[in-house]
Amino acid sequence: MIKKQNRNEARKRRHLRARKKIFGTAERPRLNVFRSLNHIYAQVINDETGNTLVSASTLDREIKGKIQKTGNIDAAKLVGKLIAERALNKGIKKVVFDRGGYIYHGRVAALAEAAREAGLEF
Repeated sequence: MIKKQNRNEARKRRHLRARKKIFGTAERPRLNVFRSLNHIYAQVINDETGNTLVSASTLDREIKGKIQKTGNIDAAKLVGKLIAERALNKGIKKVVFDRGGYIYHGRVAALAEAAREAGLEF
């Protein structure tokens, strides 16, 4: 019997396939994106030590107070700007972008572009 794969399982498989090649180091950590229906999360991760260096999401007070809806492109732009500011404050300028198996479109692309505009290089 063949098991039907749902969207999230397919995304996880794409993410694992990409993670074989993408690896965050101390000099160039990985900017990871997770998208849910209502929120978007971003983390800068050093895979050598397994530590999250910086994180931002639509659940942060700085963002939640500014907007009403947290699951749209405007919210993703704010998260991208915030993650870039926090990373730059920690001395992180260059990152490797990990889209988490999602298509580079919509909220994921908006977060990436906002992070680039705020000063992150990837």
